[in-house]
Amino acid sequence: MTMKIGFLINPIAGMGGRVGLKGTDGVVEEAIERGAEPVAPKRAKAFLTSLESLIESNDRDIDVITCPTEMGAGICKEVGIVHETVDMDVPEKTTAKHTREATRLLYERGVRLLVFVGGDGTARDILDAVNEHSLEDLEVLGVPSGVKMYSGVFVVSPPDATEVVRLVIEGRAGTAEVEVMDADEEAFREDRFDIRLYGYLQAPSVPARFQGAKQASPETVNEQEAQEAIARYVVDNMEPDSTYIFGPGTTVKTVTDLLELKKTTLGVDLYKDETMHNDVNESKILDLVENFERAHIIVSPIGHQGMLFGRGNQQISPKIIERVGKEDITVLCTPAKLRGIDGGTLKVDTGNPDVDEMLRGYIRVVTDYNEIRLVKIE
Repeated sequence: MTMKIGFLINPIAGMGGRVGLKGTDGVVEEAIERGAEPVAPKRAKAFLTSLESLIESNDRDIDVITCPTEMGAGICKEVGIVHETVDMDVPEKTTAKHTREATRLLYERGVRLLVFVGGDGTARDILDAVNEHSLEDLEVLGVPSGVKMYSGVFVVSPPDATEVVRLVIEGRAGTAEVEVMDADEEAFREDRFDIRLYGYLQAPSVPARFQGAKQASPETVNEQEAQEAIARYVVDNMEPDSTYIFGPGTTVKTVTDLLELKKTTLGVDLYKDETMHNDVNESKILDLVENFERAHIIVSPIGHQGMLFGRGNQQISPKIIERVGKEDITVLCTPAKLRGIDGGTLKVDTGNPDVDEMLRGYIRVVTDYNEIRLVKIE
């Protein structure tokens, strides 16, 4: 039998990341004014290129069915992958309505495995279509292209999506329910963490390839004590005349609290010449850092996912990571949080394969005062 794979792109997903908007919902124009460039087409191309190789080497007939123009067909044509297109109007600026419509039309064309390129908002729109039209037997697979991506429907990177498709084709992947999370982007921009479970989607069961849903940091006394011990160690070892780029998260914020500096919990901040620059984006970081040889990045992984770069901190772009270098990246993670990371390894998905490769291997992780562990980055 012919395997029909649906393919859908949210063209605006992820555009708010590097420019510091913590999302794209409702702020596309502002993102563009800040110099944002489309992220989704590049991620889609990476997936389709590897998918084309899979199709060519597979004995089974595989049909790719997608949406017109920027929602799929444009990148399919660019890659040269044979495809069919559903009949729908796609405007220059797409909305949630178009994602929902595309999901229904793809299902009606016989698609039972839908691969989408987008973020949490795209996943929620697809779930709305599934619920509205009773598409319970549709399996969904997300190629990450948003800013935060806290839902469990996303694979780690585009090549992982192709591997999942291969296992589905070979009948070696079961089905699992995965979480779709609803994050309030307006709250994020006001530095408030407001996230809830939105519902569940069916997805291929290949846990090693999926990032998993974010797990909130525990607010126990032991956890706070561990964060404070880590913070004391970092502060005691800070170098004068250096620049520090602080990623988001409560563990990192504990460091700046100890320094009596104001930090945005969910943003990226930069400390230079005894001055804190709050909520900086990629462009601002590049402007402020005069000497990257004396620059340091301090970050903490996302709970359960273990994602270090590429989720919620895209302001620290591949260009910045490459200039700072792996040796000057300090990772902070309490023992409890480290134990809760799926597989016990950290992950990166910067969008630049060369930078991802540079980061792979072992990295030092501060877990207590003067306690350093070597943790592998996959």
